Amino acid sequence: MTHTITARVLRRGLPAAVALLVACAAPVPAAVQPEPTGDWLRVKVSRGDARAGAAREALLQCDPPRGHDQAARACADLDAAQGDLHRIPLRDTYCPMVYAPVTAEARGQWRGRSVEYKETFPNTCVMTARTGAVFALDTAG
Repeated sequence: MTHTITARVLRRGLPAAVALLVACAAPVPAAVQPEPTGDWLRVKVSRGDARAGAAREALLQCDPPRGHDQAARACADLDAAQGDLHRIPLRDTYCPMVYAPVTAEARGQWRGRSVEYKETFPNTCVMTARTGAVFALDTAG
């Protein structure tokens, strides 16, 4: 009799115990970070097209400049272009004709206006010539 009752209790309690373990083992969603104040851009550079490849990201803040190694220059470039990445003047430089595409993305705000930017360039040299220091996240590459 004791064996039958114990087995029945185990059969009834086992699914509940497994469900409890699964619920406790589920990953906790990451906390959403609040958007910073002032002038800021969340910048991202991906190798290849935007869907593939390793990506580097940074939060560029300009009050005071911080976020990556070239933050002061990036903020100066943005300030001169009034926050419009398309208006950053093209730098006079020679870039190799090597096809190694990179995708640059930015989202944030500048002087109270929303900023959205995404463009794929044939290589890092062309990206830097076109966008200045804004996407200079890796000074070694």
